[in-house]
Amino acid sequence: MAVRACNIQRIYVRFALSKGEMTGQYFQDVSRIIFNPDAEVDDTLCFKFYNATEVILGRPMEEWLRFSVCFWHSFRGTGADPFGQATIRRSWDDGSETMENYKRRLEAGFEFFTKLGVKYWTFHDRDISPEGPTLAMTNRDLDEMTDLALNLQRQTGIQLLWNTCNLFAHPRYANGAATNPNAHVVAYAVAQVKKGLEIGRKLGAQNFVFWGGREGYNSLLNTDLDIEMSNMANFLRMALVYKKKIGFEGQLLIEPKPKEPTRHQYDYDAQTVTSFLRQFNLQNDFKLNIEPNHTTLAGHGYEHDIVMASTLGMLGSIDANTGSPDLGWDTDQFPMDIRACTAVMLQVIRQDGVQPGGLNFDAKVRRESTNAKDLFIAHIGAMDSFARGLRNAAKIIEDGIMSKHLKARYISFESGFGLKIATGQADLQECEEYVHQQGEPEAISGQQEHCEAIFNRYL
Repeated sequence: MAVRACNIQRIYVRFALSKGEMTGQYFQDVSRIIFNPDAEVDDTLCFKFYNATEVILGRPMEEWLRFSVCFWHSFRGTGADPFGQATIRRSWDDGSETMENYKRRLEAGFEFFTKLGVKYWTFHDRDISPEGPTLAMTNRDLDEMTDLALNLQRQTGIQLLWNTCNLFAHPRYANGAATNPNAHVVAYAVAQVKKGLEIGRKLGAQNFVFWGGREGYNSLLNTDLDIEMSNMANFLRMALVYKKKIGFEGQLLIEPKPKEPTRHQYDYDAQTVTSFLRQFNLQNDFKLNIEPNHTTLAGHGYEHDIVMASTLGMLGSIDANTGSPDLGWDTDQFPMDIRACTAVMLQVIRQDGVQPGGLNFDAKVRRESTNAKDLFIAHIGAMDSFARGLRNAAKIIEDGIMSKHLKARYISFESGFGLKIATGQADLQECEEYVHQQGEPEAISGQQEHCEAIFNRYL
């Protein structure tokens, strides 16, 4: 009887998957996550700070935060690393490349998204559908899988924050995709992006991301920088033309990263990418998807690229994660640091949100965290951390103490000769004459420690 019941269950699951229906069988020991601020300290399967409908500065928390779960880490991650084999086994994943297994993963993902209470998800094309022996066969399977994804989105109300193409894992991309020295490979990458834009339109993606994992070099001895960067610009321009042709309305995003797997990536950091886009006159059609772990790999502070991109008018979305700067590689940990989350949300509020982007958890549980519940706990902890960061940032904005200090520091540019400099009306001779008249400038304290102490008071 037990064997017969098991077989009946398998038949039902196959039928449900073919219809795109939710079976709700993969996380049976986890209920929908609720907000419970009075929960015990060790109750980590509830939100203690994230209250989706709570209004902050005139907008619900869920609209400020726009949380998203990435499919690749949470539903394709196995815990494997360069030094060890897979440690994570999931009940829904038999490790095969069959379409049935891909469908189980997708259904498990949507059950997870629904129970966690997020509204968005993200994926690479090869996360949800296998690579076939030909591009036509690959696209055929991708069509079938995105039909299923569309059905699941309609059933659950979950929306696609963004999709992207995996242009770095297959051996054909060993020397890059858009910057490959072989035109045939570049054409293949373009064809893959063409399909990616089509499925983005099909699934109602609000953005489309380009991450150039192998768009860079390992040695300058065999690299023509001018050819590679020009081809990269042409690659992006082709994508932009096709986006408009098919009526895809999502925002195009580029995700900076300084290195790994290449020695140097052309999209090094926010300022580099913005300069690249301006050089090739693409700055009006692309924005940036900032991942803080990549920012720290570039040698910057956690929130640097978010603030820089926002200041340049280029911040489009955030891959919310963190790393261990002492290790020096991309560890993709869940963001749990309240100071960092507060700094990020302060900039998000200052630019009035990141919509149509969001906060996508491009993060993975540690290889030692092998329970399915750990997936929930990790996301809940990160969501609570950003909720606290949002509340802290709102209080900083409302109090206005820090903005007052910042304004005071630059007050000399609001009138007199300083205003003339700020508006571009002064020249070198006038500056020299001003110094002769005024003498040595007064030393004014930057009061960094004062500002740090004020900021810490809000944490």
